[in-house]
Amino acid sequence: MFDARRFENIMRQKIVVVDHNGGNLASASTSVTFAAQKAGLAIDVIISGAPADIMAADRLILPGQGAFNHCAKAVQGPLLTALHAATEAGTPYLGICVGMQLMAARGLEHGETTGFGWIRGTVDIMTEAREAGLRLPHMGWNNLEFEPDAHPLLRNIAPGEHGYFVHSYALQDYDPADVIASTTYGGKVPAIVARGNRCGTQFHVEKSQHVGIQFLINFLTWSPSNMAVI
Repeated sequence: MFDARRFENIMRQKIVVVDHNGGNLASASTSVTFAAQKAGLAIDVIISGAPADIMAADRLILPGQGAFNHCAKAVQGPLLTALHAATEAGTPYLGICVGMQLMAARGLEHGETTGFGWIRGTVDIMTEAREAGLRLPHMGWNNLEFEPDAHPLLRNIAPGEHGYFVHSYALQDYDPADVIASTTYGGKVPAIVARGNRCGTQFHVEKSQHVGIQFLINFLTWSPSNMAVI
């Protein structure tokens, strides 16, 4: 006899919101739970920084709040080793705000700090915005600019819709192939990056209303064509 409950338990995704003693952990957890419910997906969400939980996750979400160097120093040792190992094995990763910035080679906020090195680039002050007389931090709603259907993570999101940004530093000297959506604030600013099974958003998906929820649904249903990172 078909056991629907047992089948659901097998199909349930284990989502780990990575705990690095930072902010936005609870709000990210709540948002991904809501997104799953809206899409009819069965998930279990935990907030944890335990390497065993990282390795057992079906998907990983790293929210980031504050300075690059502070977050980078908080994600060190066994936690960083587990993040590298899990994502190299193909576990999808979503970095939010500084969680996206950490994917870069390095950051220059409060001194030079090494990032995860998953994508090319340096996270530095938004010089073009400052030279244009725009206020930093860049705080508020900004359009997302991308080609329609450019990536599965953009499904059911229209070019020109808004994400909620809060940042003074941004990814620079990047590989254009890694940027699937941008915004404009003094100059072009990467808003969403993706390489292999690792992706990130400079804007806060947990604060971006229906756009953020749709992006989380897309992340939860995303099957990168090359799950393991080469």
